[in-house]
Amino acid sequence: MNDNNISQLHKPEPTDLLQQVLKQGAQQLLAQAIETEVQQLLADHKGLLTEDGKTGLVRNGYLPERTIQTGLGDIDIKVPKVRDRTDNGIKFNSSLVPPYLKRSQSIEEFLPWLYLRGISTGDFSESLKHLLGEEAKGLSAATISRLKTSWEADFTQWQKRDLSKKRYVYVWADGVYCNVRMDDKVCLLVIIGSDELGNKELIAVSDGYRESEASWSEVLLGLKQRGLSIEPKVAVGDGALGFWKALSKCWPTTQGQRCWVHKTANVLAKFPKAMQPKVKSALHEIWQSETKEEANKSMTNCVKLFEAKYPKAMRCLEKDREALLVFYDFPAEHWGHLRTSNPIESVFATVRLRTTKSKNCGSRVTTLAMVLKLMETAQKRWHRLRGYNLLADVITGVKFRDGIKQEQQDQDAA
Repeated sequence: MNDNNISQLHKPEPTDLLQQVLKQGAQQLLAQAIETEVQQLLADHKGLLTEDGKTGLVRNGYLPERTIQTGLGDIDIKVPKVRDRTDNGIKFNSSLVPPYLKRSQSIEEFLPWLYLRGISTGDFSESLKHLLGEEAKGLSAATISRLKTSWEADFTQWQKRDLSKKRYVYVWADGVYCNVRMDDKVCLLVIIGSDELGNKELIAVSDGYRESEASWSEVLLGLKQRGLSIEPKVAVGDGALGFWKALSKCWPTTQGQRCWVHKTANVLAKFPKAMQPKVKSALHEIWQSETKEEANKSMTNCVKLFEAKYPKAMRCLEKDREALLVFYDFPAEHWGHLRTSNPIESVFATVRLRTTKSKNCGSRVTTLAMVLKLMETAQKRWHRLRGYNLLADVITGVKFRDGIKQEQQDQDAA
């Protein structure tokens, strides 16, 4: 082997100059932003003076340099200190870099996402090296294990939170099955709610024995015990009898709206594949009707058309006629939200992927904690309810007919 070959073997790997420039730029911008914060604090207390007339709040050097993990790699920062000469206890805490912050929020959200996508605890460091470089070495298996313990504590605390100041106008409920271990299939009972301002949020997530009445009752009663005293106006769910039985006992004034996505799937499953497109079109014609009367007529026509040859399918549709059309008694702007509980299914697609890839993804508590972290991340991207300004009318009991206020209909008729 000649000298050229030897030199090539020991040639250092090329540095990612763009990554380096971005990292340096981010570090400078962060330092400038923190400096602006401390200058603002000093300006706000400019009039604060000591007994002998000296400035009460002054700069006092820096805290020890610390490192924060970000998507650009490790960034070194020095947070300024201030000295309060008046003994009023004024301190400087940066809102950008709070005390004890070790990694950016994007990485905090990324870790549970990776875990749920099927990355095992021991593979985190290797996976993150491709994104964060050598700075990812701090995210060892032990670090991830500690984070998981922290997530479990967060879940326990979240389950005990006070709900006395909360009010949810609509709720969506569903049971999601996933494999926690090879011999243990758990049913996750999930409830999402929309408050009086139209913001959606996760209300409850628990594990139960299938979707039984006892399991759902435990979830609903737990919400009442934590202070959720005002019953929702509408609950949207699939055909699980356990939920509807528990609902009638725990929230008797709440109206039940059956999910059209689940109902369509259940009906189509009783038809041959060749027939399914035609039946699906007939079902769509029902819930796409402008009025409740037209929807009832379309459903009657659908039943008459297919009942002779497919009686089981039509009984499946007919038995939930009233529950499928509840949405017509609420604002038309809310119909798209009330017709289905499918948002829960779409969020939990990642959970299913995780439990499919990993046959031993941990205990039930770990699974529930991971689910909470996933939902909290997804919750930030949930859209506000369309027509949220009409929720005040729903709360006060204003009657709607075919999506329009009755008083407005009477005025139009006059």
